[in-house]
Amino acid sequence: MGHTGVHRLIGTSSSNISLLATILAVILPGTYLLLRYLSAKIGPKSLANTPPLPPPTRIVDLRIYPIKSCRGFSVPSAKLLKAGLDLDRNWMFVTAADHKFLTIRTNPKMTLIETSFDADNDTLRISIKNHPASAGIAIPAHPTRAWLNANTTPCAAEIWSQETDAWAYASELTQPLAAFLALDVRLVYKGPTPRVLRGSGAPDRLGRTADTRFADMMPVLVGSRASLAELNQRLQSEGEAEIGIERFRPNVVVEGGEPWNEDVWKTLRISGAGATLVLDVACRCLRCQVPNVDPETAEKHPRQPWKLLTSYRRIDRGLKGKPAFGMLCVPREEGTVEVGMCLEVLETTHDHFFVSPMK
Repeated sequence: MGHTGVHRLIGTSSSNISLLATILAVILPGTYLLLRYLSAKIGPKSLANTPPLPPPTRIVDLRIYPIKSCRGFSVPSAKLLKAGLDLDRNWMFVTAADHKFLTIRTNPKMTLIETSFDADNDTLRISIKNHPASAGIAIPAHPTRAWLNANTTPCAAEIWSQETDAWAYASELTQPLAAFLALDVRLVYKGPTPRVLRGSGAPDRLGRTADTRFADMMPVLVGSRASLAELNQRLQSEGEAEIGIERFRPNVVVEGGEPWNEDVWKTLRISGAGATLVLDVACRCLRCQVPNVDPETAEKHPRQPWKLLTSYRRIDRGLKGKPAFGMLCVPREEGTVEVGMCLEVLETTHDHFFVSPMK
């Protein structure tokens, strides 16, 4: 209806004009109040068809696993590098014959190989739980090129059907570890060539090229204590014992708010102590049965928590057969992270779609 039609409809009498003014006075404030209510109730992100932002949470633990699939340790602070926390997954065990990587998946006893960091001497110490004879194994935590040239041999190591450069330590150094595993293995240190992220972290999906060392998928895994508590409640209701967060081998553990609100994280910011660090959430961490292995005993439970997780946590459209626990992240910047720092969610998404890098 054009301007002329409107003019004819309402006329020009003062009574009609007063009526129109009254109608507008009622409708416009009501519309405004409705929009204000919706914005407060479901959040600005929901109005844009994305999940609402969870409230900020706090970092309660930082964990480093220097040797892939072996026991790690907690630290009060750590240097966050673009390839992950400093020292995390810098080393791994490979078969001596063909230099293929080893993990807990097929060798649960690896979790009884313990590591510790001697900061005063910049030394990584390696021991076997309840085997005091192995306490003397120590290597530089940040070996120089000169030390590597003198004490290791360059080699190609294979991880998830992908070759990468590495430095192999002498068999004599790790002989007690090989004897414990009952395998002819070598310890290797990651070489300088970047392992460019694949799958959900590939450049065409992440929007930039990023890399990691010997981690399976992404540089940083964030886990939620609130989500673990919810899982433990379910385990207890089925007569099973609680499990610890170490089963899931996260690097950053947050207090969390509502269980599983991490499922929709897209962009994170860690702040505090004068530092601000942003991480992109590449994907959810979809789980194999490694969490079934008790890191204290290396015993693998025949069912849990895998069975329970698969009953309600197969939420990712990319790989529907595996359950999700934790979020895999890629740092944009480098800096120091500390326990107690704030973790904020800057963006959320419904569009996470897991693409495996392990092919």
